[in-house]
Amino acid sequence: MVVKADPVPLNTERVPIVLPRKQTRARGEASTDVLIIGAGPTGLACAIEAERVGAKALVMDKGCLVNSIYRYPANMVFFTTPELLEIGEIPFNTAHQKPTRQEALEYYRNVTAHFSLNVHQYEWVRTVTGKDGKFRITSTDRIGGIHDYEARKIVLATGYYDLANMLRIPGEDLPKVAHYYGEPHPYYDTDVLVIGGKNSAAEAALELWRHGGRVTLVHRGPRMHDHVKYWVRPDIENRIKAGQVTGYFNSHVLEITPDSVLISTPEGEKRLKNDFVFAMTGYHPDFDFLRSVGIELSSQHCRPVCDPETLESTVPGVYVAGVIVAGSRTNEIFIENGRFHGKQIAADLKKKLGKSGAQAISR
Repeated sequence: MVVKADPVPLNTERVPIVLPRKQTRARGEASTDVLIIGAGPTGLACAIEAERVGAKALVMDKGCLVNSIYRYPANMVFFTTPELLEIGEIPFNTAHQKPTRQEALEYYRNVTAHFSLNVHQYEWVRTVTGKDGKFRITSTDRIGGIHDYEARKIVLATGYYDLANMLRIPGEDLPKVAHYYGEPHPYYDTDVLVIGGKNSAAEAALELWRHGGRVTLVHRGPRMHDHVKYWVRPDIENRIKAGQVTGYFNSHVLEITPDSVLISTPEGEKRLKNDFVFAMTGYHPDFDFLRSVGIELSSQHCRPVCDPETLESTVPGVYVAGVIVAGSRTNEIFIENGRFHGKQIAADLKKKLGKSGAQAISR
């Protein structure tokens, strides 16, 4: 849901005025009514609703389609029921009460194909300049090609799962440290430390233990978080109580070395033998990119300042959608409520673009 280094903050200063164009491929869709940055469920929903009101939509993502869901643990089961993940009024059919990651990936692929959405995968938007009605967008593809676009409106639906909350401790950059958990098999018969007390940490610890890992969990809080899934929380608590998973609460990691970790506990510092570390410490939106576009962020939680009805930001013509609307409080918006942002934005696009939306682009 492969560890990536922190991306360099996106801002216009990073891209030179004159860019080499040797690898640029011609794009037939270099102009569009609405350019949507982010191909997650919210971004796809925004594209569907925009096209329903007559606007030509182009979606870009630096990863694959619904990249965040792809990077979820391989065996993950959603907390919610399938109808709450639906977009475009397309039914999400599943044989289970709660859908799996694999089913969600298939569902969003099918929705994208059903609506023939124009999605550019593996294309990273680097700069957004210009003004309402004539924005200029520069992107790079996975082989270094540089592409330019024009759009009348911009929707930012970039999510938050690409940027991990760093521990900022010695050894965090070691190859054995990951901020994303995939599957348990490679960690059989190894000493694994899981950092965190929420769903991702609890589920990773349980899977690793069930597949032969020797698991230690460290959490700053006094117990597992109250928001841990109701069927997961008693499981992890019972494993800790039985000593099958070693738990340290009111504790934190001080240092990571190639073969150990140093942790601070209520009983003092302890050095533990260790092979791998999963730092499940959460994620945050790309605030630097939002600022580079010119969006004003609130001082307390870095929420983009926007019209609550239309979701248009302080930059005319630039809308925000999905979890980034909540700023650093990423537990307030999920697929279940973020998917409706597309309707709010599309209603405003209909007023401002009118019937001439797609026609104006083709002139």
